[in-house]
Amino acid sequence: LAKTGVSTVPQSAITGDVGVSPIAQGALTGFGFILDASGEFATSDQVTGNVYAADFAVPTPSKMSIAIGDMETAYTDAAGRSNPDHVEYKAGVLGGAILAPGLYKFSTAVGIGKDLTLLGSATDTWIFQIAGGLSIAADTNIVLEGGASANNVVWVAAGVNSFGARSHFEGTILGATSASFITGSSINGRVLVQTAVTLQMTTVTKPSS
Repeated sequence: LAKTGVSTVPQSAITGDVGVSPIAQGALTGFGFILDASGEFATSDQVTGNVYAADFAVPTPSKMSIAIGDMETAYTDAAGRSNPDHVEYKAGVLGGAILAPGLYKFSTAVGIGKDLTLLGSATDTWIFQIAGGLSIAADTNIVLEGGASANNVVWVAAGVNSFGARSHFEGTILGATSASFITGSSINGRVLVQTAVTLQMTTVTKPSS
């Protein structure tokens, strides 16, 4: 979900829906989508799900406005959580770490240059409040262990989100700006940003509930 556009360099593979608002369908590029007869959504061979834009037929415009409002509310809520368990953990250099559940707060950017492990149960949560950007290097992975669920991992970044070639990420991205996925990258999670998403032969999988 994005406000100013979603682009893909084929072939990407997205499991879940894709949507843009308040911008119109022209900001969905590279998908080769086919508009449904109802005019309410489109389909693409790169998306297992539906594609939505603010200028599709009623009731899609109002649904998209609600979705964007919910995204902005979620960002504000997650970014505003107080009493963090960890502040400036490893100065934001998280590669190679094994992180317990909790609320992590960073006043600068966060970089993941080596595999990062999140260790906890299926009901544990991780929230990362990042005042700068978020990046993961090429050929680097986030690994969930102990039953940890991508549904319970939230990355709240005020800056740009960047995902290196062939990297693998876990969790929901709540971004105040953009998210850029380089060739062959993948994410098990959701990408919810307030500007644009760019995909290059990227795999995006909505986690099972």
